[in-house]
Amino acid sequence: MTQTDPHHDPAPGAGARADSRSTASLLSEALNHVSGLVRKEVDLARAEMSRAANRAGMGIGLIVGAVILSLTALDVLAAAFVAWLAETGLGAGLSALIVGVVILVIAAILVKVGLNRVKAVTNAPKRSAESLRKDAAAVKGAIND
Repeated sequence: MTQTDPHHDPAPGAGARADSRSTASLLSEALNHVSGLVRKEVDLARAEMSRAANRAGMGIGLIVGAVILSLTALDVLAAAFVAWLAETGLGAGLSALIVGVVILVIAAILVKVGLNRVKAVTNAPKRSAESLRKDAAAVKGAIND
């Protein structure tokens, strides 16, 4: 049976090897956490971009709908309204002008709503970018400490 002397130092370098393994495992663990964090941030950015693409698609769809409605309205309803106004005593030219202005106002409203939806998409990845900045600052602060 061997007894250990409490005043006896272990083999030279044994403590340093334990510290270096501990430091290496801590560094590995930190890198794994950073890697996981980056993956999650990329996933969040993808989700935000997907949502942004859906919103842009809806906005573009509204604009296309406005164009189709404008053309259809000008062809079908314009003739009917012009005829009706002309029958009320207004001249054909004035009737056509009134109908044209009303249709263009409706089309302008639809285009404005569609453009607002498209513009809302331009700020989509803001949350991901801000989150990445905060994460980078936290990692930098942990490394400097």
